[in-house]
Amino acid sequence: MRRRTLDLFFSVGGLLLAILILVLGLVLQNQANFAKDYVAAQMAEQRITFTAADKLSDEEKKAPCLVENAGQPLSTGAQAECYANEYIGLHVSEINGGKTYSETSNDARALATKAAAALKADPNDPAAKDMDTQAKALTAKTDTLFKGETLRGLLLTSYGFSIFGERAQQAAYVAYLVAIVLLIASIAGFIHAFATSKDEVVLQNKA
Repeated sequence: MRRRTLDLFFSVGGLLLAILILVLGLVLQNQANFAKDYVAAQMAEQRITFTAADKLSDEEKKAPCLVENAGQPLSTGAQAECYANEYIGLHVSEINGGKTYSETSNDARALATKAAAALKADPNDPAAKDMDTQAKALTAKTDTLFKGETLRGLLLTSYGFSIFGERAQQAAYVAYLVAIVLLIASIAGFIHAFATSKDEVVLQNKA
């Protein structure tokens, strides 16, 4: 096989591969941009602003990200994770001694059932009335926990989506780099092919 033919073969192949990888990089870039814009749009709709630094409680100040983002509007995935875990997570844990919505809901229903039975047996029983009051208070906590955990879950979902976008961006950068290297190698191959004598032979079988 002639050396020029071999150089052209590898150069054309490298060029085609560079184009393919470049297209892959552009697709990844598009997905990264979509994820970034989507998260920003979702966060903007929530209209959440971090508590100002001078209004943070001592417990809240223990979270560096709450201090760093104090007073800023929530607009990124990283901020969403911070707000969800360090702010909402903190206050949700204080509602009912660290119990979750599911646990509190079960307790509220059980207490409400006992209170209803006690009031039915004796509507004037002070203990039954007190139990009913406690059941209603626990139900209110259940509603608050549901709202808090729901918002926290939505914010963490947005954070997770932003991570996929960041990974796609990193992969796009790698694809661009590989495409550039292949393009340079292909150009070098073309230059070498036409700088080499057309009669030069390689991979020739010897009798």
